[in-house]
Formats: sequence, structure tokens, C-alpha cells
Amino acid sequence: MTAGPQLRGSYVVLTPVTAEHVPDLRRILRTPEVWRRWADEAASAGWPFDDPSATRFAVLLDGLVRGMVQYAEEDEPAYRHGSIDIFLDPAVHGRGVGRDAVGTLASYLVKDRQHHRLVIDPAADNEPAIRCYAAVGFRPVGIMRRYERDADGTGWHDGLLMDLLADEIM
Repeated sequence: MTAGPQLRGSYVVLTPVTAEHVPDLRRILRTPEVWRRWADEAASAGWPFDDPSATRFAVLLDGLVRGMVQYAEEDEPAYRHGSIDIFLDPAVHGRGVGRDAVGTLASYLVKDRQHHRLVIDPAADNEPAIRCYAAVGFRPVGIMRRYERDADGTGWHDGLLMDLLADEIM
């Protein structure tokens, strides 16, 4: 995992994940609302430092860990783009925290990392997440059928591919 800079939004501070953030992040992942979408993301003992392709930030609100946002990059010149994933403590859902975190990271990826296109891929039935991403400027591209395993591992669900072009950043 690569470390990134500290990023400031209107409400949130995105800071590179450190060992001190891990207990709070694991607690948030165990909440039913988050586990339903992220399942056993933290199953590895080395999580969240176990994926060298991801740059992960703790989402801080008023100094408290309220979630994690991460990005990955496709560096092949013909396909270069960034992707974003996020989870937040249900205690802050519906308060604009996700919109601020995603918007702050999207601005960084366009302005500082020079991406012309960003993607995000919520579950197709995750209406609150889709509304959040749309508020940042992401647009639906299409449904990815049976895209991801259900949290309980027994089935598959569809994903919605959304993208945001650099000149569409709000």
C-alpha cells in the first residue's frame, strides 16, 4: 500500500491509514450496514496494509475515524484512470460525509494525480451510495451483471459502473 498526502475537504480530513486507525476501521466494517457491502474485507491479519495497489485514507470527522476511502490507479497509458472505494460508519450516513470524502479524493486524483477519468462501482441496489456519487458528479455508465459476490458468499449481485471525467468535477 502506498501512502498519500493528507487531504482536506469541507468537513473531513483524509489521512493515510496508520496502525492507530485500524481498530476503529475494523469496528466500522463489523457494523451490519457496512458488512453487508464490504463483507470480510478485513479478514487478512495484514489488513489494511495488505494491498500494494491501493492507497488508503482514514476519513476523519472532528478528529474521529469515521471510515476509509481508497483509490487505485490503472497506469497503462492507453487506459490510465483512477478508481475509488469508500465505507463509512453508519453513524454519519446521510450527513454529507461521503460526498465530501469522495469529492475531495476525486479532486486530488484529477488535479494532483492527473487522471482524466475516475470510476466507482457501487452495488446496483445501493441507492444511498449512488445518490452520493451522483452528487459529486459521477454518472452511470452501465450495469455489470453478477459483478460481485454477496457478503454471505452464496450468490452474486449486480454492480453499477459510474464514471466522472476531469472536466465534470464539481
